[in-house]
Amino acid sequence: MGLKIAQIDAFTAQPFRGNPAAVCVLDAPGDPAWMQNVAAEMNLAETAFLYRQDDGFNLRWFTPVAEVDLCGHATLASSHYLWQEGYLAAGQQARFYTRSGLLTADQQGDSIEMDFPARAVETVELPAVIAQALEVTLVYTGKNNSDYLIEVASEEILRSLKPDFGLLGTAPVRGTIVTSRSSDPAFDFVSRFFAPAMGINEDPVTGSAHCALTPYWAAKLGKTEMVGYQASRRGGVVRVRLNGDRVGLGGQAVTVLKGELV
Repeated sequence: MGLKIAQIDAFTAQPFRGNPAAVCVLDAPGDPAWMQNVAAEMNLAETAFLYRQDDGFNLRWFTPVAEVDLCGHATLASSHYLWQEGYLAAGQQARFYTRSGLLTADQQGDSIEMDFPARAVETVELPAVIAQALEVTLVYTGKNNSDYLIEVASEEILRSLKPDFGLLGTAPVRGTIVTSRSSDPAFDFVSRFFAPAMGINEDPVTGSAHCALTPYWAAKLGKTEMVGYQASRRGGVVRVRLNGDRVGLGGQAVTVLKGELV
């Protein structure tokens, strides 16, 4: 019997929407080179690897080309899988030991809320290579320790962006978040996330980007609880809550595939 692996669509209640992640639970720590090879084979935005540690699970995330420090949708997918497969009892908190510290997830009805660190941005001038790759008029530009955040004037502008990914991938940064207010009253803001340097031209739904989007829009809108929509081709909904230097990220997930690594 090989290792079990599942593919789960996160930040959606519908199969083939949201952001797909692979989840693999190990008996012991995995070899990083092997985990990277599996992630490349799965060829999804993230593959999550877990094993039991203390009162929770060690959790690591890999894109097809690199390990990353923080990933929201693969954490949501991992939480969903642990409850679904009986690794955790219904109502039991999921606790993850990661490169970004302790992360937790709790069931909230048919949704899951994760507790993540806020990653507020500071105002900076946008590098010329990113401005050239996007070719868009900017309302605001900021940066935290991993991403640039750019506000544009409208959702129409945001949705019509066609970045030069080859050029964008040369920027010395994990990714670029582009955001605007939503034209749909069901949502407070919309966003897209580009990370070609990490092997992901456009990520379908990015939980970690909402660690920056939440404090940014909370300050602009005067609200601590909001709903964001990531306007990728697949699309996804992220419910966010600002709590000091922490961010609650809420969403649903659905399993679409189960298999084993032989």
